[in-house]
Amino acid sequence: MIRIATLNVNGIRSAGSKGLMRWVKRAEPDVLCLQEVKAHEADIPDEMRRPTGLNAVIYAAQKKGYAGTALYSRRKPRRVQLGFGVAEFDNEGRYIEAEFANLTVISVYFPSGSAGPERQASKYRFLDVFLPHLQALRASGREVVFCGDVNIAHKEIDLKNWRSNQKNSGFLPDERAWLTRIFEEVGWVDVFRRLDPRPERYTWWSNRGQAYAKNVGWRIDYQIATPALAARAKSAQIYTKRRFSDHAPLLIEYAGRF
Repeated sequence: MIRIATLNVNGIRSAGSKGLMRWVKRAEPDVLCLQEVKAHEADIPDEMRRPTGLNAVIYAAQKKGYAGTALYSRRKPRRVQLGFGVAEFDNEGRYIEAEFANLTVISVYFPSGSAGPERQASKYRFLDVFLPHLQALRASGREVVFCGDVNIAHKEIDLKNWRSNQKNSGFLPDERAWLTRIFEEVGWVDVFRRLDPRPERYTWWSNRGQAYAKNVGWRIDYQIATPALAARAKSAQIYTKRRFSDHAPLLIEYAGRF
């Protein structure tokens, strides 16, 4: 089995102080994708920069304390690609692609548009340029899974208060239609939903009020795979026993080797 985990850490040092690496040792993912690391490599503690038994790739944003991604793996990738060729988003460290013998794993952090119109415009630019990249990956013939914080809840089942959020970033009609196109036209698969059709299965909760305690959340963290790989998915878990950030880890196990 191949166990893949993804988590928006909302600051890798903060998540580390809350026991993230102790959990990683117990969970034993073969590949761990992190988003919003908010740190340059030199500023990350050694236990997270060079964890025992794991190969680490960290792709920081040029701006300190902002965005960034990381990817850890038990097996060293045979090829690593940082960024997907669009300077606006590569400068923010939003994309790591790791190629192994039998599959490619991507850690990706989509922009959030919740800060205002300027950020929403950036988010739409990202969707526009990321679509042809996903089309090319889909046509490559390789088995691929991209993991990360997509910052979009796809359907009404994917957030608690969908009625009051229809005009808010993360649940706008154009964003949701983009995901529908990825799944229905380009041919990618929402692996979690393939395995778990239940409502109230969320990966992010606002820090306001009692959102976490009341499970008033959103499912915005995904593993999205090519069909043959998605068909090999055997189990999915959103880990909520301990909190490392305002997101929860999503773990999925796939039959096969990487």
